[in-house]
Amino acid sequence: MQHQVLGFAAIMVASHALAQPPTVTSPEVTADRHIAFRIFAPKAQAVGLFSTDIFGSLRKGEMVKAENGVWEINAGPIDPGAYRYNFDIDGVSVIDPRNASVSESQGNAWSMVYVPGADFMETKDVPHGAVASVTYYSKSLGKFRRMHVYTPPGYETASQKYPIFYLLHGAGDSDDSWTSVGRAGFIIDNLIAAGKAKPMVIVMPAGHTSPRPPRSLDFNDGFVKDFVEDIVPFVETHYRVLRDRQHRAIAGLSMGGAQTLNIAIPHSGDFAYVGVYSSGIFGIVPIGGPAAALDAPTGPTWEQQHLAELDNAAAKKGLKLFWFSTGKDDFVMNTTKATVALFQKHGYQSVFQESAGAHTWTNWREYLNEFAPQLFQ
Repeated sequence: MQHQVLGFAAIMVASHALAQPPTVTSPEVTADRHIAFRIFAPKAQAVGLFSTDIFGSLRKGEMVKAENGVWEINAGPIDPGAYRYNFDIDGVSVIDPRNASVSESQGNAWSMVYVPGADFMETKDVPHGAVASVTYYSKSLGKFRRMHVYTPPGYETASQKYPIFYLLHGAGDSDDSWTSVGRAGFIIDNLIAAGKAKPMVIVMPAGHTSPRPPRSLDFNDGFVKDFVEDIVPFVETHYRVLRDRQHRAIAGLSMGGAQTLNIAIPHSGDFAYVGVYSSGIFGIVPIGGPAAALDAPTGPTWEQQHLAELDNAAAKKGLKLFWFSTGKDDFVMNTTKATVALFQKHGYQSVFQESAGAHTWTNWREYLNEFAPQLFQ
C-alpha cells in the first residue's frame, strides 16, 4: 500500500511539473536600452505589442511565437523614459501579467516600463516628496472625484505655506498619468534637490467629467466649473498653500492646455504663471492627425468670447510667465502658433519654444522639467 501511495505521489509531482508554464520575464531592459517583451499565450493565433511611444507613434509591433508558447518582441534602442504598452492577443487588449507597474488612463490601464538614463527624471538618493490619491466631492458635478496631489519633501513636518501649481493632463488620460508615465514627482524632487525649483504643492486633477471622450475641440466643459468651484476651494482648505496670484501657477498638455487657457484667461487675476504644452485654442485653425475627427466648435470664436479679458491691461501686467512649447512634428503645431499670435495681437508677452518630437509623453516630461524652475522665482 505504501509503495502505491508513493507511486501516486510521484505521478502527481511529475504531472504538476509538466503542467507548469515556462518562466517568463517581461519586460526585460538591457544595458544598451533594448527592451524584450514576452507573454505566455500558447493557444493564441496572433499577438502584438501596442504602444503610444515605443515605436515612435500609436501602432502595434507583431510578436513571434516560440515552441514553448512564449511570444516575444524586442525593441530598441529606446530613449530613456517611461513607456506605456499593452499586449494585443487575438484582438483583445491585455496588460502584461508579469509586470506589476501600471499607468492609468481614462477607463483603461497600461503596463509601464522604464528605461533609465535620463538624469532629470531618474529615481535618485535625494529627499522625496509624497504623492497622494485624494477623493473629493464635486458639488458642481454632483459626484465624487479624484485628484493626485504632490507635496514636497518636509511638508509633513513643516508649518510653512507653499506655492501651488495645478498640472492638467491630456485627452484620454487621467489624474494618475502625470505621476505614473509623466514621472512628475521624481522630476520635481530632483529639481528641488538641485536648488533649481522652489518647493511647491502640485495638484493633478481629473480633466474628464464624463466616461466618454470629448467631441468638442474647445474643451470648455464642466471641468472648468469643477476646477473653480470645487478643486481650488478643496485644495486651499486642505493643504497649506499660499492663496495670492504670485504663488499660483497652472499648466496642461493637449486637452489640459486648452483647459488651462479656459481657466487662466477668464480668471487672470488668479495665476501669475501659465504653461501650455502641445496645445492652444483648438479650432482656431484647421488641424489634422488624431484630433481631426473631433467636431470643431460652433458659434462665437474663442477670441470673441473672451475679448474683454484679452484686452484687460491690469490682468496682463501681473502675468509673470506665459509659456508655450510644442514639438515640430506635432499635429497641433499650427494651432499653437496661431494661439501665440492671437495673444500677441492682444498685447500678451508670451514665450514660444519649438522642440523636437511630436505629441508624446517624451516631450511633456521635458516641458515640465523646463517650466517648473521658472515658477515662483
